[in-house]
Amino acid sequence: MSELFDDGEAGNAPEFTVSELSGAVKRVVEGEFSHVRVRGEVGRVSRPASGHLYLDLKDDRAVLASVVWKGVAGRLAHQPEQGMEVIATGRLTTFPGQSRYQLVIESIEPAGVGALMAMLEKRKAALAAEGLFTAERKQALPFLPEVIGVITSPSGAVIKDILHRLRDRFPRKVLLWPVIVQGPKCAEQVANAIFGFNALEKGGALPRPDLLIVARGGGSLEDLWGFNEEIVVRAAAESKIPLISAVGHETDTTLIDFASDHRAPTPTAAAEIAVPVRAELVAGIASLEARRRRALARMLETRGQRLRDLSRALPRPDAILAERAQRLDGLAMRLPRALTAFTQQKKLHLSRHPLRPAALTRDIAQKQKDLRRVTSGFQAAAKRQIFNWQQQIANLERVRQTLDYKNTLKRGFAIVRGDGAVVTSRKTAKTATVLELEFADGLLPISGKPKPKSKPKTASGQGDLF
Repeated sequence: MSELFDDGEAGNAPEFTVSELSGAVKRVVEGEFSHVRVRGEVGRVSRPASGHLYLDLKDDRAVLASVVWKGVAGRLAHQPEQGMEVIATGRLTTFPGQSRYQLVIESIEPAGVGALMAMLEKRKAALAAEGLFTAERKQALPFLPEVIGVITSPSGAVIKDILHRLRDRFPRKVLLWPVIVQGPKCAEQVANAIFGFNALEKGGALPRPDLLIVARGGGSLEDLWGFNEEIVVRAAAESKIPLISAVGHETDTTLIDFASDHRAPTPTAAAEIAVPVRAELVAGIASLEARRRRALARMLETRGQRLRDLSRALPRPDAILAERAQRLDGLAMRLPRALTAFTQQKKLHLSRHPLRPAALTRDIAQKQKDLRRVTSGFQAAAKRQIFNWQQQIANLERVRQTLDYKNTLKRGFAIVRGDGAVVTSRKTAKTATVLELEFADGLLPISGKPKPKSKPKTASGQGDLF
């Protein structure tokens, strides 16, 4: 800028337009600060619909306006948030329309692990306040899932460890959804995999998993950051399929661990949690069966001993029958004497009260009168029933006579039969070879079809074409 004012005194200094002066300032600023790294705290953050990202970098004494263009903003590994301490790399430029300068950011990263941890704790508190980590949202894991969906990298050692562990414990069907487990695309792919497994229909061509495992090996905080993204946490919390998170080693903790239904310290441990040991189940069933058999044998032995004890307290059958037999013998011996005495008693009573012929005659007459009355009533009912049956038979005979087709023939009608079957149409009659008519007094045969007349021949002896 000094060469702009070298010639002459200030009064003879050349004149510049505003645009010329702004352009000169722009060239100087961009030339001197074409590549800078700035450390500061993120202040105001704005994300308009255009996709560009506007933010302020500040410290305790100054504020630097910054912009991240749309193409760069979509590739950022860490999205800046207010209050986050970052290191931004880019170039300084001016914005002549507002007479200010700004930093065009090409990359941005948290300023050390402390900044990441601070942002992580802030995000964790916000999601916890929404209730995404509460125990009431967590689902119980199935005891023995038929299909297990695994979300991890297809080329890493994690999927091999899971498959090997499942094969050793209890082989199950496994569906693998391949994803990138590190980098800026990790969070989106993991969330889409969780949503994709939940979108499968039960009984469809592709079986819907009964359990999901999100797995990744160990790594630094930056490597595991994709599993701390809000989109992944919400997908895990909204999953209708029970989900096990197995991200990192035992000491690594990510936000998906709090949103999942169960956390496994390692991917191998996730496979152990997912299924029981088949050999242990078989051994347990065998042990229970042995216990059942022993318990049944003890119960039968106890009941048998109890039955034997009770049987000893019962009287012997011969003793019970002996007493009854003795009583029966006594009664049998007394029976002839009792019958004789009873007969003598009745004879004595009859001799004292002889029968009166007049009373006996009146009783017999009354009984005969009652019998004649009952017999008369029965005969009248029988006659009425026979009359009703005769009326019903006569009515049915009249109906039969009305429906008999021979009566119809007597009125002058006839039935046409062709080849033994009843003919009901002109077309059927033309095709029949033998026709016969049935009248009321018998059948009348009709000869078959007449032979077609031969066409006359012409004078030359040939038939007429027409």
